[in-house]
Amino acid sequence: MAVQRMLKFVTQPKETPEKRPATLRSEDFHEIYRQFAAEKAAEQAGRCSQCGVPYCQTHCPLHNNIPDWLRMTAEGRLQEAYELSQATNTFPEICGRICPQDRLCEGNCVIEQSGHGTVTIGSVEKYLTDLAWENGWVKPIKPHAERAESVGIIGAGPGGLAAADVLRRQGIQVTVYDRYDRAGGLLTYGIPGFKLEKPVVMQRIEQLELAGVTFVLNCKVGEDLSFDAIRGQHDAVLIAIGVYKSRDIAAPGVGARGVVRALDYLTASNRKSFGDEVEEFDSGELNAMGKRVVVIGGGDTAMDCVRTAIRQGALSVKCLYRRDKANMPGSQREVQNAEEEGVDFVWLTAPKGFTGGDAVDGVIVQRMRLGDPDASGRQSPEVMEGADYTEPADLVVQALGFEPEDIPTLWGVKELAVTRWGTIKADFRSHATNLPGVYAAGDIVRGASLVVWAIRDGREAAESILHYLAQAPAVAAE
Repeated sequence: MAVQRMLKFVTQPKETPEKRPATLRSEDFHEIYRQFAAEKAAEQAGRCSQCGVPYCQTHCPLHNNIPDWLRMTAEGRLQEAYELSQATNTFPEICGRICPQDRLCEGNCVIEQSGHGTVTIGSVEKYLTDLAWENGWVKPIKPHAERAESVGIIGAGPGGLAAADVLRRQGIQVTVYDRYDRAGGLLTYGIPGFKLEKPVVMQRIEQLELAGVTFVLNCKVGEDLSFDAIRGQHDAVLIAIGVYKSRDIAAPGVGARGVVRALDYLTASNRKSFGDEVEEFDSGELNAMGKRVVVIGGGDTAMDCVRTAIRQGALSVKCLYRRDKANMPGSQREVQNAEEEGVDFVWLTAPKGFTGGDAVDGVIVQRMRLGDPDASGRQSPEVMEGADYTEPADLVVQALGFEPEDIPTLWGVKELAVTRWGTIKADFRSHATNLPGVYAAGDIVRGASLVVWAIRDGREAAESILHYLAQAPAVAAE
């Protein structure tokens, strides 16, 4: 009699990998979730209902074949499951860790909607890919034949790296330029280790290096190397630089010492995890140790900041957000993790100014209430007059999101078309810009978004570049 491997959601409850206790995990930067064991991964994968119309796959930006590799996992066909998962996803071990599955695949799982608890897709994906690395199933990138065409990729974040992977597998000569001293972009310097341990990123970069991808680091386009020079060296160029300009608060006292930007704060912390000397951290400027910390914002970057401050030994950590918990843009799972670790969320509050003169010692807080819905349907926050108060603070982290830099001006390429928001104007299918042979992908086109969308954009842009090179009458670069 055949063993029923699937459709176990009625008898088998949802289980997620065990979390390390909050008291222990808040003392280090290691990932907080333990690994699934093989039996548990198969058991949870077996809860999949094998839908005829899999909403999990539809709501995954990469349209991963989720039901199929869940079935393979349940049947013990683990290498096949991994190979199917990576067929549509360049970095499944990264997405398994940092994708907001509660808003994407798992949030749209049919059995979740029916009240049985979602299949823990992200945890199984992480398990499969970590197992693949351990067992040597992740094969080196070896093109069948080398090609003369050359592509320059500006930006070594998830979009640029995904494109480099696709292009190199087809034998294209690939050079990646990046402003930082390590590749990876926000994967390396923006996301803390407790969500994404850095060896997980570094092993993918090493894979690309061994495949022949050239990385030109510490290279600021427009300063160290002109955009025209890069364009002249390659047959096509992909711009995948992300959005790095922080949105600042326009309020009295914002320039005081101790009021810092989220990306500066997170980058300093991540550099320390690599063992780098970081003057701003060692001086205390970007270190929360012993301080009353206030983080302003409600997205995933704000969650990264509050949880980092806890691990650095902050005296207290408070998060101010102008709407309520139900309306915050960040992952609810991350909010729960932060609350478990001791973060105090102060809902319906916004900064009005900062006290302390040269060095901040407090945030003037306005209390808010939710009024009528705005154009997006979300209730707009309104100030409650006469309800201000001052929140003591020694370190204030602004985590209000990111905007694009003025690329045409910075790079001296005025003819590059941008939108009214400052993002690069590119075709949403081909990712082609208005300049021949120049493509753009990821956040620099769509605005601040998710890593998984950048991966999708990078893969799509690479396919368009391959088509463009195939149509070219001859190789332009020597």
